[in-house]
Amino acid sequence: MIISKTPFRISLIGGGTDFPSYYKRYPGLVIGGTINKYSYVTARHLPNVFNYKHRIVWSKNEVVNNINQIIHPTVKGVFRFLKINKGLEIHYQGDLQKNSGLGTSSSFCVGLINSLMTLNNKKISNKELASKAIYIEQKVMKENSGSQDPIWASYGGFNSIKFNNNKFTVNKIKITKNNLDELSKNLFLIYTGINKFSNTIEKDKISNLRSNIKYLSTIYELAKELEKNIHQIKNFNYIGSILNEYWHIKKKLSSKVSNVKIDEIYNESLSAGASGGKIIGSGGGGFLLIYCKKKFHSNLKKRLNKLPIVKFNFVNEGSKIIFKS
Repeated sequence: MIISKTPFRISLIGGGTDFPSYYKRYPGLVIGGTINKYSYVTARHLPNVFNYKHRIVWSKNEVVNNINQIIHPTVKGVFRFLKINKGLEIHYQGDLQKNSGLGTSSSFCVGLINSLMTLNNKKISNKELASKAIYIEQKVMKENSGSQDPIWASYGGFNSIKFNNNKFTVNKIKITKNNLDELSKNLFLIYTGINKFSNTIEKDKISNLRSNIKYLSTIYELAKELEKNIHQIKNFNYIGSILNEYWHIKKKLSSKVSNVKIDEIYNESLSAGASGGKIIGSGGGGFLLIYCKKKFHSNLKKRLNKLPIVKFNFVNEGSKIIFKS
């Protein structure tokens, strides 16, 4: 039996420039990091004494005899890619709900690949793990997804990810642990209560790529600015202002990125003292990331007391095996 633990991620800035349709023509750059919220995958070979071949337990309990019968798209995609023949039992658990914008799907995909490779005594590097997950999501599952999420899940850490043609480079951002902790103390994840389906939103963005090039180029320049300055920042209110600028540009990529409820929550956060933020992931729902300096924390929580607020810390580790027997 194998158990993997794979982090979710917070992308601060640069989302959209990590789509192949963009970075095959222009350079892309994303800034962010993995957080102390995780997905857990348990995998074991299933003896052939059962009257089914595979069992997959998530919000459903699937028992199937061949891969084509599997409902969960990620499990089906990974099994097909890895050419799974032996019977398997897979269990998934997550610290936060799916469709939340935190890279939960990619975290599961990476954790599942990592678990199955380990189960078969095969070693895999961070780069191979990320590359396989990107291929499965974009080519096997045919998702309209960017490439950043599997990379965060595989590598872990607070990084910049550069995209150029079909290549990516991960660079650890030079920031002290004290400053990183200070940054995370002032960042809040506010759940909008809206489940979103990123594939539809990202498909809309891709279909508008030609008209979105100017916005994506501006987002890339903002990411470069943050990468250049973040290690020397003494006043992290700068993060709030750059997130606010990014958010207004991001909303121009698709009318589906925001809605009345999201805008209301965002504006209420600003009224409570926050200096900026943005929706996490593709948009349309999930979590808002809000930057708010310490003196306004209590006011923010009071004004948004009807909404779940999640605190987090940045972590350095990517997907890892925490149990093997």
